[in-house]
Amino acid sequence: MNKLTYLSYHTQGHPLFVQYCLLSTSSSSLVQGFFRGQKGVLQRHLVLDIMEFRTMILSHFLVISLALNAGLLYRDYCNGRHKAQDVFSFNNDCKNSSLVTKRDAHVAKSKRAFLETKTQSSSPSPNSLGDIIDLDHGDPTMYERYWQQMGDKTTVVIPGWKFISYFSDVRSLCWFLEPEFANAVIRLHKLVGNAVTEDRYIVVGTGSTQLFQAVLYAVSQPNASEPISVVSAAPFYSSYPLITEFLKSGLYKWAGDAHKFNKDKPYIELVTSPNNPDGLSREAVVKQDQGILIHDLAYYWPQYTSISSSPADHDIMLFTVSKSTGHAGSRLGWALVKDQEIAKKMTEFIVLSTIGVSKESQLRAAKILQVLSDSHEHRGSVKEVEAFFDHSYNLMARRWKQLRDAVKRSKLFSLPEFPHSKCAFSGRTFASQPAFAWLKCEGETEDCESFLRNHKILTRSGKHFGESPKYVRISVLPRDEVFDQFTQRLSSITSS
Repeated sequence: MNKLTYLSYHTQGHPLFVQYCLLSTSSSSLVQGFFRGQKGVLQRHLVLDIMEFRTMILSHFLVISLALNAGLLYRDYCNGRHKAQDVFSFNNDCKNSSLVTKRDAHVAKSKRAFLETKTQSSSPSPNSLGDIIDLDHGDPTMYERYWQQMGDKTTVVIPGWKFISYFSDVRSLCWFLEPEFANAVIRLHKLVGNAVTEDRYIVVGTGSTQLFQAVLYAVSQPNASEPISVVSAAPFYSSYPLITEFLKSGLYKWAGDAHKFNKDKPYIELVTSPNNPDGLSREAVVKQDQGILIHDLAYYWPQYTSISSSPADHDIMLFTVSKSTGHAGSRLGWALVKDQEIAKKMTEFIVLSTIGVSKESQLRAAKILQVLSDSHEHRGSVKEVEAFFDHSYNLMARRWKQLRDAVKRSKLFSLPEFPHSKCAFSGRTFASQPAFAWLKCEGETEDCESFLRNHKILTRSGKHFGESPKYVRISVLPRDEVFDQFTQRLSSITSS
């Protein structure tokens, strides 16, 4: 047995101690004494020394490790590799660098520059023109105030013993769908009259994003000779290409603008109505026999647009809690599906990806939808709070008037005009007032996003929606103070 093996054996194989003893000159006598077979007092001292050395070495390694990690974090953040502002984007260069878009890098760089400028300011006023106004994402914080007024009506208390099981209803095709949430969804659609629920399967998902992926999986043919084309009429939702290509699936592929699709092959067309970003009502564009239609109706609610006298009756319809009630953080959506096999395959996708959907989110959403429906059906008994869709409609109407007035004063921009139509739900006749504004820079300004960024307004360029960069998409759903600051600043921009 050589010295290294013997020492490693009698020190219980601690490599740090072995390394320390062999490299440290102060331990040479200890090593020599150990190999001369001295025992008794020497061994007791050896044990104490081992413990002392181990503690010392581990503490050194801990300090070094903390220093290295701190240095790496500092380097990464200072070099801009990872930013907190990237949390809503698909920019993940560690996992799938091919999906890092120019928009993500551009927006992150812009925000970083603004944040640095803001940090250098000594005491900025919350309403000063030096503040950044971020309207890139459709974060629906506009709805906070209404739900605050509802007090404890939407509060849900969940005991610790509840929701232990994976299963919600084993008799249901979508066995992780909470019956309480399903009933609330059916009740809401019947109240508003915006979609047929009879003879439909309800599939719940973690937001409409997961449902969109589940639908693509469900309607694609696994044995096809090539991936099926996925198209949507421009301007299309900017995340459609990213989500479609994210998994690098061999089942489907993004094929761009539906107006330009002319292949005599199977295809999937995404029909978003009202459309994100321009707010217009949409129908299918491609007119071929081999097409599969997916209707994204996230914004088909009476605060945004008139509800038709005939409920939407499509094979696949997608909805989301975030745009109907404003609860984006609950990450919950639902699909109304006519075909049983498609609903089964959608359920299979969700099971394989997340083994179902949070029951806590479903229970909370069920309570919120119930209170929403009650605010209309029991309108007389809840005098202190306005019915939800009435409140939301009035708020959106005020915001769009405020926005149009600001655009008129500036004279550098334009907005779409929407036809008036009567809403079967409310009885009102009004023009659409979408959740996003599709703003165009008129005149010689070719890059509207950069132009507004110079005025510290962050938007999303039309090029990400398959359109001209003269357009930008702007969220109309921030908190009141942010929207007021935005319209004030927009109206003050009078020259390019």
